[in-house]
Amino acid sequence: MEEITAFYDLDLEHDRLSRGLGLLEFARTLDVLGRLLPEPPATVLDIGGGTGAYARELLRLGHRVHFLDLIPGHVERVRADPALAALASVTLGDARALPYATASADAALVMGPLYHLMAAEDRAKALAEAARVVRPGGLVAVTAIPRAAAICGDFKHGLDEEDYSRAIRERAYTSGLYLNPEGRPGFFTTAYFHHPADLEEELGAAGLRDVTLYALEGPASKLLADPALELSDPLRRDGLLTALRLVERDPALLGMSAHLLGVGWR
Repeated sequence: MEEITAFYDLDLEHDRLSRGLGLLEFARTLDVLGRLLPEPPATVLDIGGGTGAYARELLRLGHRVHFLDLIPGHVERVRADPALAALASVTLGDARALPYATASADAALVMGPLYHLMAAEDRAKALAEAARVVRPGGLVAVTAIPRAAAICGDFKHGLDEEDYSRAIRERAYTSGLYLNPEGRPGFFTTAYFHHPADLEEELGAAGLRDVTLYALEGPASKLLADPALELSDPLRRDGLLTALRLVERDPALLGMSAHLLGVGWR
């Protein structure tokens, strides 16, 4: 975990969802969650919440939000942010051992930890914990990165470091293991990339029912030259989001999205 912590200590996460393709990931995640979360006020656990982007929106909607993250710098940012002062709690903690009581929340969002847990047993622990802390009928929602994302990302952004990139993307696709052995800038840190069917199986193994996968960015992650431009114009934004809703559950397109949202109910 040391290289993962070092990567996030670079403080790259605080504005990731406010630029580039992160804008579309953020908009689409809120779009899908807006259809699935209970009406406010609900108790929502933001597990692996980064620097509070989703927590801020959940508070704005009127939910009672508990925040947890493994990275000390993220927790410090959240505690210092006046816009997050209404959080019910802010905890430095691990998704595999949640400090919340059983059946104490209406929803648990695991928006990142799953792709930094390399071992299957660790992912199973995190999912079991998320399922434990929501009430019967409660929602568990997790984000994952599909295996093909390493291939699609390389070919969209160029092949200037092809000798280095090739082994990374081929390993990620064939095994799920994304490794940046030299820690080169511009590459991700140690991560696990899912095949969509494996994500669905892991959610089901945690005892969740009605498991559904959503492609967040879908084909737009490969086709949009300027996500900010598309999302800043109301008409173009509506057209883009409407199109992505149309294909969001198409099994043939799940693997080409930059991120998946997997959901299930306890």
